[in-house]
Amino acid sequence: MSHTGQPARGTAPAPAYEGGVQPTGVTAWAGWIVFAAFMMFLLGLFHAVAGLVALFKDEYFLVGKEGLVVNVDYTAWGWIHLLGGALMVVAALGVLTGKLWARLVAVLIALGSALVNLAFLAAHPIWSTIMIAIDILVIWALLVHGDEMREA
Repeated sequence: MSHTGQPARGTAPAPAYEGGVQPTGVTAWAGWIVFAAFMMFLLGLFHAVAGLVALFKDEYFLVGKEGLVVNVDYTAWGWIHLLGGALMVVAALGVLTGKLWARLVAVLIALGSALVNLAFLAAHPIWSTIMIAIDILVIWALLVHGDEMREA
């Protein structure tokens, strides 16, 4: 706009929006946060399944408890996976609210998930590697694009 309040030459007037409401500055990056929340929900379910397998069928894994980074019985690993999975599902729901505290908790839980999967790597190498990669992607989305969700 020029100093007279009229649009400058060669520029079009601002477009009209339905109901006179203009968008709030929400960017397409907010989709990354929704993606991260759904990935966290899925990872939480995956952790729960791994926990149940560890509790009820520990001979399924490639190595015995002596072959793991942390020498703990599979029953303990089962409970760790179950509780971590439940926390991850709750954190995913919190991320969808757009609150900063939920995002920070989600980053810490995703970090914990990556560490648990690193320690569990010998028992389930390919699956643990995939989950670590998804954890890293979730952490990236939450840290880099988290503010966009708050505006949404």
